[in-house]
Amino acid sequence: RPFWNSLFELGKGLKDKLEIKAALIVSAHWCTKGTFVNISKEQQQIYDYYGFPKEYYTPQYHAKGSPDVAGEVKKIVTSVTETEDWGLDHGAWPMLMHLFPNADVPVFQMSIDYYAAPSYHYELGKQLKALREKGVLIIGSGSLIHNLRIAMQKMSSGDMTPAGWEAEYDAWIKKQIDERNFNNIINYETSHKLGKLAAPTPDHFVPVLYSLGLMDAKDELQYFYEGMPALPAFSERSFIITSV
Repeated sequence: RPFWNSLFELGKGLKDKLEIKAALIVSAHWCTKGTFVNISKEQQQIYDYYGFPKEYYTPQYHAKGSPDVAGEVKKIVTSVTETEDWGLDHGAWPMLMHLFPNADVPVFQMSIDYYAAPSYHYELGKQLKALREKGVLIIGSGSLIHNLRIAMQKMSSGDMTPAGWEAEYDAWIKKQIDERNFNNIINYETSHKLGKLAAPTPDHFVPVLYSLGLMDAKDELQYFYEGMPALPAFSERSFIITSV
């Protein structure tokens, strides 16, 4: 898939240019009440999806954790709870298999407080800037458009074409990101008529708020993938933020 290829090329470029101490992933698939950080030394691989063919449960990704760096999250944000009761879910390891296929970058996840307001996630992202400055790669893993109900309805009849409204919302949200109208993105449920249709639940949308919270005025934002999504009512638009 073109998206996986873009991740592979991105990972090569990052490792050529930067010394990555560890990667912190905010995944749409670890939702909790409160915010947790995984401090495990070894990361278990979680197949947190059901009803798929056997081959979906055979890929292996054996990554090390980074307890020391994960512990720094707790120092920066004292309300975060440390835990070893998680690993790498399918918002993390499938992406990492292409980004860092040799599993040679220590990695850990921080959960999404499902019940927190969008502004909470943005502000928490801002607090994590200190880690970014220490060589920690922070990844928001979600989707700017993610309506599983519509996708499943269309796919059940063999229809893989777009629902028809995705391009309008994608163009709008790209404009907000490019112009750094972050308040519109934080208030995504009300700032555009398609907001609740594009993101009926917060889990897949709010990871972008962590990424935007990390930005400084001097930073450069580049889209490394803008291709058509593989599924209807989805988005694969992806970007990276770097210091100039």
